[in-house]
Amino acid sequence: MIIAIDGPAASGKGTLARRLAQHLGLAHLDTGRLYRAVALRVLTGGAEPADPASAEAAAEALTAADLKDPRLREERVAQASSVVAAVPAVRQALLAFQRDFARRPPGGAQGAVLDGRDIGTVICPDAEAKLFVTATTEARARRRFEELRESGEPAIYKAVLQDMKVRDARDSDRRAAPLVPADDAFVLDTTALDADATFAAALDFVERKLAERRG
Repeated sequence: MIIAIDGPAASGKGTLARRLAQHLGLAHLDTGRLYRAVALRVLTGGAEPADPASAEAAAEALTAADLKDPRLREERVAQASSVVAAVPAVRQALLAFQRDFARRPPGGAQGAVLDGRDIGTVICPDAEAKLFVTATTEARARRRFEELRESGEPAIYKAVLQDMKVRDARDSDRRAAPLVPADDAFVLDTTALDADATFAAALDFVERKLAERRG
């Protein structure tokens, strides 16, 4: 079974994806880490994330070790990842990796949960269960602000909110795989939900899809 979870930054999709994968015994891939790893390669190489040639070269040179770099959680990398993700050649370079993970999950798992921006629309359009996890911009900015504070990084809520709006616009307006819900996705608004309520609603949806598949 393939579960596709899409949504904007700080919507809660990553936490949900990990929890669903653990509960159902499926493999999990945070595809955002791929783009963060590409962005980090570009930044450490002294190039600009918006430079298509540099971004494509970084994507093609990506290794499994790059996905474990602790610097991937830095805010500068998060911002740059949205920029490199808008480069069509980068998305094409990472397409095969993501699809292969979904079709042949590691560890003998009987399926996979992938979360990102275009899983249900581009990467796995035939996924059995598709969710689009979202929340208001203000709620997501507040979550990101609190994450940054807890990690010890300096943060100003207004600045985080503005960055979130810019990133949302870039993700939604890009030509290559814009951030939009798949036509058959279950849209889950987490603005007023905590992690447990979000998980319960998503699991109910997935279990109904599983029942349909068996029946």
